[in-house]
Amino acid sequence: MRSRGGDTVLATALVMVAVQLVWKFELVRRTYFRQDDFHYLIRGQESGFTWDYLMWVDVGHLLPGGFGISWAMARLGGYNELLAHGMTIALQAGASLALLRLLWLLFGARPAILVPLGFYLVTPMTIPSLSWWAAVLETLPLQLALPMALSSHVLYVRTGRIRHVVAACAWTLFGLVFFVKAAFIPVLMLVITAGWLTPRWVRLWRAWVPYAALLAAYSWVFFTGLYSSVQINDATQTPGLPDAGVAGEFFWMLGSRGLVPSALGGPWQWRPIGDDYAMAAPPEPLVWAGLVGVAAVVAVTVRWRRRAWLAWLTLLGYFLLADVVPVLLGRIELLGPGILGYELRYLAATATVVAIVLGLACIPLVGEEQPWLRPRTRLRWAWVPLAAAVTAGSVWSVAAYADRPLGGTARDYVRTARLALSRVPAGTAVLDTHVPPGLAAAAFFHDYALHSKVLGMPDPWPVTWVRELSGPVRDPLVFDARGRLRPVAIQGLRVPQRGNCVPVGPAETRFRLPARLPGGEYTVQIAYLNSAETTLSVRLGLGVAQVRAGEGLGRTFARVPGEGAELALRTAGGGPDACVGEIRIGRPVPDEDGAAIPPSPLES
Repeated sequence: MRSRGGDTVLATALVMVAVQLVWKFELVRRTYFRQDDFHYLIRGQESGFTWDYLMWVDVGHLLPGGFGISWAMARLGGYNELLAHGMTIALQAGASLALLRLLWLLFGARPAILVPLGFYLVTPMTIPSLSWWAAVLETLPLQLALPMALSSHVLYVRTGRIRHVVAACAWTLFGLVFFVKAAFIPVLMLVITAGWLTPRWVRLWRAWVPYAALLAAYSWVFFTGLYSSVQINDATQTPGLPDAGVAGEFFWMLGSRGLVPSALGGPWQWRPIGDDYAMAAPPEPLVWAGLVGVAAVVAVTVRWRRRAWLAWLTLLGYFLLADVVPVLLGRIELLGPGILGYELRYLAATATVVAIVLGLACIPLVGEEQPWLRPRTRLRWAWVPLAAAVTAGSVWSVAAYADRPLGGTARDYVRTARLALSRVPAGTAVLDTHVPPGLAAAAFFHDYALHSKVLGMPDPWPVTWVRELSGPVRDPLVFDARGRLRPVAIQGLRVPQRGNCVPVGPAETRFRLPARLPGGEYTVQIAYLNSAETTLSVRLGLGVAQVRAGEGLGRTFARVPGEGAELALRTAGGGPDACVGEIRIGRPVPDEDGAAIPPSPLES
């Protein structure tokens, strides 16, 4: 029977979890889909529910569970915010209760367990991942699976019942389905067993064999997919460690600018990445103060608490193996340690490990004999002001992160663009450009960042998407920076019309450009007044393109690579002569003086 004191601890813990969920929901509800979210959902819409679809490794990320959810989401309205936010909060609730269960099993119904639990509930370490749905699909299932698997393993060590081994394997597999970092769960089981539990080692072989078999099977699937999965850029992956200098710098940056400040309530300041995301930007004096503070906490706990050194070494090992090494094998060469070292998203699941380690370093386990190396003194209450400072800093840091539009800008753009498409006639030509990089960066997502892809969720629009202007396209439209459709204008050089028009026949007619164009690919807009349809050959330097020009008054477009100070036109294929008016050459952009559809962008 649970004691009255235990009831009070449980009730307090449940209230803390509930308050945390309300607090974090205020942030989550303001978020919208971004970057990888669009890619995952579009890919889910385009794919069948197949093994190849689920087992595709995305830059080192194997998440068949996340891809399965994306596949279902694409068929449940696509950008279904209610479902995404509800799933996020449900997983956060599950992860919080799972950690409470583990702390209860390890340390009993002590009020002291509220300290590591409270750390997990308020730490800013998890906040950036909560604002990114693709990160939620990886990190929150792991934050749920890790304490649940450890709880089952603890119960097996204490009782010897094989069903707890089955449960531990099931929870580990659940974590692996969403995040490769779950492979370190059995490692944590081993360390905690060896350091703090009193097992019967012969009996434990019944657990280690299935754990090892599970990891072996997963490793085979992961590495097979890692080396065979074709990425968005049509290349396969060849992971390799960078040089020691880069690796050491990233370890130091992510530890000193990410892990330590966020563990103490930081980073206090953020570096915005667009309107909907931010990286840590801790002030330099607070970075060094935090390092000194953490060193003091480690020193004090090692001096008083038996095996506290092992707890902190466990955290360091997990940080190195689960947080640092995967990034070194993946994208460190792409962005560098000076940027990725401030990315708290890599540490989201580590918050759970920090909470567990905090308990192991400071709280006696249930039934532990002689947990203290020295008699406790009044200094044992020194944690109270430290906990208050960490809590205050955490609330400040989370409020500073939320003090930005978050998903408002992306949501308004998508809603405005959808409204625009609903107001144009079927078959309207729309130039298929990339969405703003704040929604999905074309440099990373290529065709998945095109308007036709992003806005074609869950159903395509009855317009004619054109990747480039070629031939007599009638009244083409293009999206502006706010998601409205506007007429296309060619930004660049203009050759004014000479008289009524300039006759163009089989021999080249040359038009002097106002300035020399450097090498590149240009769009040419040619106004014409023809007696019959013909074909024009357009030359810029060595680059040539042929396009149709219709009968009567109109415009035709050509995409020409080249360079030079003049543009040459002639008729091709023995067609009739043409009569050419104004010529523009440059790149297609929204005409800011043209009518916008809708007239005003939607705003949240």
